[in-house]
Amino acid sequence: MAGLVLKLGPKERILINGAVIENGDRRSRLQILTPDARILRLRDAIHPEEANTPVRRVCYSAQLLLSGDLDPAEARLPLLRRIEELSQVFTDPDSRAALSEATEALIEDRHYRCLKALRALLPREDRLLASRAS
Repeated sequence: MAGLVLKLGPKERILINGAVIENGDRRSRLQILTPDARILRLRDAIHPEEANTPVRRVCYSAQLLLSGDLDPAEARLPLLRRIEELSQVFTDPDSRAALSEATEALIEDRHYRCLKALRALLPREDRLLASRAS
């Protein structure tokens, strides 16, 4: 059987196609068979007040796209522009690879993969911001 397998901890919440689902008291495993289901682990979600840095804002936009809160046709070009802006700052090979993957995924309407690639930049951004503060 193909599909996405989610392993959920007790009381863990996920968003599937706009519906918040909470796991019971025990660990469980779900297999999502619908290929285009919009799924987001809420423990990984960026809340609006946390979207306070350039990478977090782009991740938040990708997250809204994944959750279905933004129309893909309308959001694609602005999000591509914001990814391009990040590429002006993150010039190292690893960051470039993540940004390239995010761009490719966005063009292919693979929104989870886009968000995952962008989230890989968060630790690097945190380090850059910490070094500027000191």
